[in-house]
Amino acid sequence: MAQGTVQVTHTGTSRWRRRTGEYASLAAALEAAAEGDVLTVAPGTYRENLVVQRAVTLRGPENSPGSVRIAPVDGVPLTVRASAVVQDLLVEGQDAAAPAVLVEEGTPELRDVRVVTRSAAGIEVRGSARPTVRRCAVDNPAGIGIAVLDGAGGVFEECEVVAAGQAGVAVRGGAHPRLERCRIHHTSGSGLSATGENSALEAVGCEVYEVRGSGVQVTGRATAHLTDCDVHRTTADGVTLDTDAVLTLADCRIHDIPENAVDLRSRSVLTLTRTTVRQFGRNGLSVWDPGTRVDANQCEIFDSTGDYPAVWVSDGATAVLDSCRVHDVPDALFVLDRGSRADVVDSDLSQVRNTAVSVSDGATAQLDDCRIRDAATGAWFRDHGSGGTLSNCTLDGTQTGVIVTKGADPTVERCTVDSPAEAGVYVSAGGRGSFLNCRVTGSGGYGFHVIDGSRTTLRKCRTERCARGGYEFADSGADGASTAGPVVEDCTSDESGGPRTPAARETAVQTAARTPGLLGPVPAQRTEPEPSAPAPVAEPVQQARSSKDVLGELDALVGLESVKREVRALTDMIEVGRRRQQAGLKAASVKRHLVFTGSPGTGKTTVARLYGEILASLGVLEKGHLVEVSRVDLVGEHIGSTAIRTQEAFDKARGGVLFIDEAYALSPEDAGRDFGKEAIDTLVKLMEDHRDAVVVIVAGYTAEMERFLSINPGVASRFSRTITFSDYGPEDLLRIVEQQAEEHEYRLAPGAKEALEKYFTELPKGPAFGNGRTARQTFEAMVERHASRVAQLKEPSTDDLTLLYAEDLPELV
Repeated sequence: MAQGTVQVTHTGTSRWRRRTGEYASLAAALEAAAEGDVLTVAPGTYRENLVVQRAVTLRGPENSPGSVRIAPVDGVPLTVRASAVVQDLLVEGQDAAAPAVLVEEGTPELRDVRVVTRSAAGIEVRGSARPTVRRCAVDNPAGIGIAVLDGAGGVFEECEVVAAGQAGVAVRGGAHPRLERCRIHHTSGSGLSATGENSALEAVGCEVYEVRGSGVQVTGRATAHLTDCDVHRTTADGVTLDTDAVLTLADCRIHDIPENAVDLRSRSVLTLTRTTVRQFGRNGLSVWDPGTRVDANQCEIFDSTGDYPAVWVSDGATAVLDSCRVHDVPDALFVLDRGSRADVVDSDLSQVRNTAVSVSDGATAQLDDCRIRDAATGAWFRDHGSGGTLSNCTLDGTQTGVIVTKGADPTVERCTVDSPAEAGVYVSAGGRGSFLNCRVTGSGGYGFHVIDGSRTTLRKCRTERCARGGYEFADSGADGASTAGPVVEDCTSDESGGPRTPAARETAVQTAARTPGLLGPVPAQRTEPEPSAPAPVAEPVQQARSSKDVLGELDALVGLESVKREVRALTDMIEVGRRRQQAGLKAASVKRHLVFTGSPGTGKTTVARLYGEILASLGVLEKGHLVEVSRVDLVGEHIGSTAIRTQEAFDKARGGVLFIDEAYALSPEDAGRDFGKEAIDTLVKLMEDHRDAVVVIVAGYTAEMERFLSINPGVASRFSRTITFSDYGPEDLLRIVEQQAEEHEYRLAPGAKEALEKYFTELPKGPAFGNGRTARQTFEAMVERHASRVAQLKEPSTDDLTLLYAEDLPELV
């Protein structure tokens, strides 16, 4: 039933037909109209299912948008099967199983049509239809906004999908529409979706945003081409490709994405040109599976809001970055898994909080003419089978330029590492690598630091202005007998020395003929010292004490009776084991690494120092010296620097004791991406590889150390026993004050001892209580108050100068 009339204007020339007329229903008007006629619909609501089968013009009144409502109770409100023109209508659908507007044939034009519906689709185009749809809007919170199906096509210009319960625009079944300057937003599914073989979607100047699914989804052998488009504010990934999908993005902008900006899998292919990717929560580019490939040219990926690599390539995929910029991200490029590959040419990787390039699990990376700046680690080749090439690259302002570990074997040629904070090149854990014509300048640590007998090759390399030295080659193993090690040929340095190589590794490294540099070449490794080399001046060595003398000092310490018993029992085990070996008998294996638990000031550091001396006196340790460190000495701020710091601390302690105070701080309860775990992992490996070179003692509060050992079984298994240092009682604290007084030539006046014991009994024993430290501080406070009192005397006597009275005690707080 119609509310209004329809005026038909006949444009033909036949005198047998009325040129104009008015009809009470749209159906009657459409039946009477011939091709070319114009049907002008008066304002009103028409509860009819319209079928346009002739090339007519169907329109509402001018300058009155929305005044003509096509709103049947069910079915398809408007079906177009001809090259008609439909404009200025409001179409409302109620049938969840049918579209609101169905275009089935011809090349019709839909202009300024608004579709408000709860239908299967707002506008559906199918079959041979090729419509032109201009300035139309679809609001369909129950289904698809615009569906183009079954080989159909068409052009959509300046259209808007205001809301969709599923995809904003769905293309499938071999359809191939073109979208120009369209806006798709507030959809519950993907913004743009193309699926199925021969399906193709082209979009130019479009915007997709406020989407609960992926912004753009291309799957199942479909293709899509987006030019000058914006995709942003999605809930899922910005762009998703799967199963042989092909997508080209040119001059596009993808941003404000909480997940992956672009994710492609299963042999999909993506080409990006002059496209920016920014403000993404996970990966900027996430590339998976064999045959999957992304080619990016003149693109920019930056401003990550999450904690993930900007470019992730894994499971045999390939990524090519040409003339691209990746910056302001946690990590720039991660390549993982055998068969995965990344080729990066003439690109900039900068402002990277952790690692610019990471290659692991057998993957390969090729970087040519690239620039890496302001990164914690420039490039890290992590493990066996991982490699590739860095050629003619510059690495500037990194913590560590290149790291090679665990059997990785890259080739680095004609590269420059400038101003690294810790090392230009760091190779450890059996890493390999060939460095050809490379240069390290201005390092805060070493230029090239190669440890653990890593078989690295250095040819025609150069170091300049390296704070700790141009080349450092640390021992290969616990026994120092390995013949593996770096090959150094024709390398130079501005140092007068040269690479310090392990003396135990006596196999000479063959070197090529060396060209003298301006400041002289780096010497090759030699089997014998040069005759002309001056003998080094030996530092005076303190005469080692016997174990009896050291144990005597231990016994003289105040309190610590249980500690003394534990140390003496351990010492006896080691001594008897040594004698049994001398007698040709089997000796029990004694793990010498210890855990010290207890409050501050209970003598843990002092006992650790004495323990080292005891082991040296028994011939178990070479030196017995103590190196005390804490978390700040072992844990760096960036990936890679922690392993270097831990290695250096371990090397300093070689032949003695490495004492790690507050060791539980290496494994905080809210660790997240904390680098303390890297320190623990490095330490555990060093303890295994050099088990006879260093004794490690970890110390800290009792409860915290119990937690630390419980969550680090690899650490716990390497310690023989835990020694608990109990808090000092009042009597022990009094004895410490008496010892301090005797050492500094003071005496306690009558009544002072009793006052001190009462003072220590009443002193609060909270978390700030320092045990022996508190006793020493109390003595120092008494001396200060004594000085203030005696300074007022004109001619103090000897007693005045030496006696400490009860009134010299500080007040309890």
